[in-house]
Amino acid sequence: MRIVLIWMMMWLPGWATAEGERAGTFDYYVLSLSWSPNWCAYEGDARGSDQCDARHDHGWILHGLWPQFHRGFPSYCRTAERAPSRAMTRDMADIMGTSGLAWHQWKKHGVCTGLSAPAYYALSREAYARVTRPAVFRKLDKTVRLPASVVEDAFLQANPDMEPDGVTITCRDGHIQEARICLSRDLDPVPCGRDVVRDCTARDALFTPVR
Repeated sequence: MRIVLIWMMMWLPGWATAEGERAGTFDYYVLSLSWSPNWCAYEGDARGSDQCDARHDHGWILHGLWPQFHRGFPSYCRTAERAPSRAMTRDMADIMGTSGLAWHQWKKHGVCTGLSAPAYYALSREAYARVTRPAVFRKLDKTVRLPASVVEDAFLQANPDMEPDGVTITCRDGHIQEARICLSRDLDPVPCGRDVVRDCTARDALFTPVR
């Protein structure tokens, strides 16, 4: 009975998420970019997040750089690396919105890279800089509804070295949520694994302008 139960659990949705894996064991990275105005509209404003203060003028921010398996992903890995200092996480807020997000990304994902905290943040910043964020979305002056595929097409046009199966657009609460871009360990574009490649199919997702 115990063997049957274990076998069933292995095939339940979400089982592919691993915890406590060995650091440095993964296949590729997912660079996750979040459209900050949308996050603020459906969650951040209610939280009173500093990320949503108009003085920051955030557009596409770095949600995280995630080590990924071809199926599933590691998290909360065992590592001997020291946790980042407050100064390190604070210095990432310019592209991540808040120091709290930078800390969470290290704790859940960064520890699985096999890198030190400074090296992980430096690699995250490099990955963020390598991707051209489409300028067209910063030109919006009002909230619009659009197909999620339009957002993917904009990223592909702005980054000619990327292929459609290497970019995934996600939605949440009727809004465009994130652009997830799959990169090799050397930060070159690669196809996404089958559990990452599924796009949002909404044809009327909300897209909120930068404030």
